[in-house]
Amino acid sequence: MEARRLAILYSHLCPFRSPSVPSLSSIVSPSACAPQSKETFPHDCVFCQIIRGDSPAFKLYEDDMCLCILDTRPLSPGHSLIIPKSHFPSLDTTPPSVVAAMCSKVPFISNAIIKVTGADSFNLLVNNGVAAGQVVFHTHIHIIPRKAGDCLWTSESLHRRTLKVDQETSGLANRVRELLLNISEDNKDQVSTLS
Repeated sequence: MEARRLAILYSHLCPFRSPSVPSLSSIVSPSACAPQSKETFPHDCVFCQIIRGDSPAFKLYEDDMCLCILDTRPLSPGHSLIIPKSHFPSLDTTPPSVVAAMCSKVPFISNAIIKVTGADSFNLLVNNGVAAGQVVFHTHIHIIPRKAGDCLWTSESLHRRTLKVDQETSGLANRVRELLLNISEDNKDQVSTLS
């Protein structure tokens, strides 16, 4: 699994491999942005390198808060990434204002991508954490153009099960609501102590 992650990271660093490029194992090590690291060193993050202009990328859009680039290993033509210009290792560590700035660009950017590629739909995807498939530990949102019948996801052929209305499901919903309520109350307490 680690070799696959390194191969994907390598593809972001060197999308067009030539014979003069050393082997994967000699130039790629796990990013300092990876969750195993106690500290993050954005200078080792491929997206931070792109933002600083130290690595090449096909930029589609840029403003003060975020940058949109073409993915170097696209799932479909026009597959793009919206990344914040500040380094945050995952979506859950990214401030809401930054997430809002990124998400506010989705309609604008996706409409342009759909028109140019002739796609009729798109997926919006965030891989948040290792188990979800995140390999570059700098928050990013994928815009993946889709066409009818492209069969991009194997999961599209999986049958979804109907949610069971039982004690287990009710308990899950109650626990999540309770946690959200507690978090909201904690935030109110923090705001009142700041005023």
